[in-house]
Amino acid sequence: MAPSIQNRPELRPEVGAVFDAVVVGAGFAGMYMLHRLRGLGFSARVYEAGGGVGGTWYWNRYPGARCDVESMQYSFSFSEELDQQWDWSEKYAPQPEILSYANHVADRFDLRQHIRFDTRVTAATYDETAKSWRIETDRGDQVTAKFCIMAVGCLSAANRPPFRGREEFRGPVYHTGEWPHEGVDFAGLRVGVVGTGSSAIQSIPIIAQQASALTVFQRTATYSVPAWNEKLTPEYRKTIKADYPALRAKARARPTGFYFPFNMQPALEATPEERERQYQEAWERGGLPFLGAYGDLLFEKAANDTIAEFARRKIRELVKDPTTAELLCPDNVFGCKRLCVDTGYFETYNLPHVELVDVSKTPIERFTAQGIEVDGVEYPLDAIVCATGFAAMTGSYDRMRITGRDGVTLAEKWRAGPRAYLGVASTGFPNLFTITGPGSPSVLASMIQAIEQHVDWMVDCMAHMRDIGAETVEPIQHYEDEWVEHVNDVSKISLRSTCSSWYVGANIPGRPRVFMPYIGGFPVYVQKCNEVMTNGFEGFIVGGASARNEAPRVRLTERWRVPLDIDVISPAAIAARRVPVV
Repeated sequence: MAPSIQNRPELRPEVGAVFDAVVVGAGFAGMYMLHRLRGLGFSARVYEAGGGVGGTWYWNRYPGARCDVESMQYSFSFSEELDQQWDWSEKYAPQPEILSYANHVADRFDLRQHIRFDTRVTAATYDETAKSWRIETDRGDQVTAKFCIMAVGCLSAANRPPFRGREEFRGPVYHTGEWPHEGVDFAGLRVGVVGTGSSAIQSIPIIAQQASALTVFQRTATYSVPAWNEKLTPEYRKTIKADYPALRAKARARPTGFYFPFNMQPALEATPEERERQYQEAWERGGLPFLGAYGDLLFEKAANDTIAEFARRKIRELVKDPTTAELLCPDNVFGCKRLCVDTGYFETYNLPHVELVDVSKTPIERFTAQGIEVDGVEYPLDAIVCATGFAAMTGSYDRMRITGRDGVTLAEKWRAGPRAYLGVASTGFPNLFTITGPGSPSVLASMIQAIEQHVDWMVDCMAHMRDIGAETVEPIQHYEDEWVEHVNDVSKISLRSTCSSWYVGANIPGRPRVFMPYIGGFPVYVQKCNEVMTNGFEGFIVGGASARNEAPRVRLTERWRVPLDIDVISPAAIAARRVPVV
């Protein structure tokens, strides 16, 4: 485990150091990138704003925080030894266990010596003459690197709405994404939770067990499916580990990057009785695979209506008070916002000390010294929890001044929405890579698999440049434009584009409404990346090479080069076929 911040020796700022690569962030993406760079002989420095590794799982320590992908698949797949060494204890791993896993990886692969913790990158500036990046941090580091790699995460910049009177409230105000590491004791307190997204749905049942009174302020009702979490038996773990590579291969062939049973049949071709039976079976299995009950649920509104009504009926069965139950029933498309997974969320509203306040039509007016005021009514509180999510996909980029060629900043280029070729690089910013960046599957896939695929592709690109003596790699403008257009076109085919969700930046006032992740399916995307590499990094300018641009040598991406089995990819692939991949 990493030493505590108090015990960590003070490091002098690095000034003038030169690296092959600087990596921003030491979550799963930054750690894996560092491991792969070192394995191919590149020098690297990682800067991490937090006091330890883990990224999302370092910061998000709110009560009940856990993954919504089954733990046996929410893990690195690059090392069979690592797969065999680590034992997950639960079906859905809790935050402390995932953080322990991250620390185990850092120790197992000896990564810490290359990471500077408690250090936030403030600026990255491209030097056109030197063909390198100058990186500055809040601790005075000033270093140079040929490559600058953003491993900043898709959900890592906390969204703190500027509620009027926030400074007047006399009690503590917490954000689920920046939870105190020592934990919070709500025993005997009147607690207010603002928001009903994923972190709220996980934390509310646990906060309710402690608080003397809990008031939940809901703007938008959220669909949630029971997790049915359970301890993993040694026999189950042994069965999975006996053929882990096969499970990993099946996962890579699925649109989400993780494997679960998927029914390709259209919901509208089934009878109402058949649909009811299918939905009930999927509900009893629980979790995100509930969306795999039928193949057309995210593409045909009439089909989606059937699963949405089933979910609303479940809410009405679980919540005793009819008025509260109706407030908790969403009226939007099922799955167009991130589907949540819960343990006892809806049942919590049956407790006598839990109250739901609807702020959809009459928003929160202000924080007062004693609580929160809505529609002229003051709700007295001792502590407030803001479960208000993140500035998704691009929020962490906004915290740095990233300046490319001709003095243009990334913020200026992305003002009308993020633009990147394949989600890995952006024209005007040579040798800048964005792991799980906008325009890639990222949050619509299992994040660790998406991370591994991106890192392997990027490091193969960097190694190829070294092979031929190239200085720079940068997307060609019209290829980037075509890819951004393709990402937008594919998103319109899915019902996911119909919601005001964080997928389109709708949770942040003033943000452009652009569907940011690629919805065409993980395998379709991976095949496109492979084709680009096979064709000599088609769509990129590889500049300054001293040798001929030979066909790139495949080093790390070999395991991603699997035949595209269109029959198991689901309607996400159908969407991509309706709008051909450019």
